Amino acid sequence: MKTIPQIVPISEFRKEAAGLVKQVAGSKEPLVITQRGKAAVVMVGAEAYQRSQKELEILKILVQGEKDIEAGVGYSMADVMKEADEILGE
Repeated sequence: MKTIPQIVPISEFRKEAAGLVKQVAGSKEPLVITQRGKAAVVMVGAEAYQRSQKELEILKILVQGEKDIEAGVGYSMADVMKEADEILGE
């Protein structure tokens, strides 16, 4: 189950920036910084950001694959398996 992200007003972030950055860097959870009572930015650690970027790239590839299938572009599974068998020498 997803946890509710920590929410901090920008005034508190200014006062506690170093500690909050350290906290976010050591956690997988985002920090939401508000300005005038509304979410302004979301801060995540570098590892969490890199992971989300990789996941986004995978999703883009899957979407492109779906588009290719709908357009009739690509190879059938039977053809792919036949070629794999030939490559593997079976």
